[in-house]
Amino acid sequence: MKKFVVVLSLFLFMVAAIQAQQKDADKAAIKNAIQTAYVDGLQNEGDAEKIDFGFHPDFVMVGVGEDGKVWKYPIANWKESALKKKAEGKLPLKDDSKISVKFKSIDITGNAAVVKMDYFRGGQHEYVDYISLYKFEDGWKMVAKIFHKL
Repeated sequence: MKKFVVVLSLFLFMVAAIQAQQKDADKAAIKNAIQTAYVDGLQNEGDAEKIDFGFHPDFVMVGVGEDGKVWKYPIANWKESALKKKAEGKLPLKDDSKISVKFKSIDITGNAAVVKMDYFRGGQHEYVDYISLYKFEDGWKMVAKIFHKL
């Protein structure tokens, strides 16, 4: 009986360790998707390939207008705007005006995740973003965003 308890304890410890490693790998992949697609691809560079890397084609940003009405902005429109800025020479951004983020929390349950992060423009804290992601066969993809403007 004593051996059984020891073996069971070791097995449970190993399962917990493997799950923790997977969660760490998922967090790193989520950060990479957001940094590559949202920060670099969409905001700083206007790079279509990078944008497509981390955004699901059905992604939508949702906001609330001054009138209290909810509005939606699909990734296709946002991507088009970024590519237009690049064509006009407004992107890529220069060092002193670049967008950066600080990850505050990443909550993962199965194939779903929510990220809370601070958004900075040239070092100035402008937004708190809440980004929802799903894990697909080709990795973590952003599917929705809400935010608070500071």
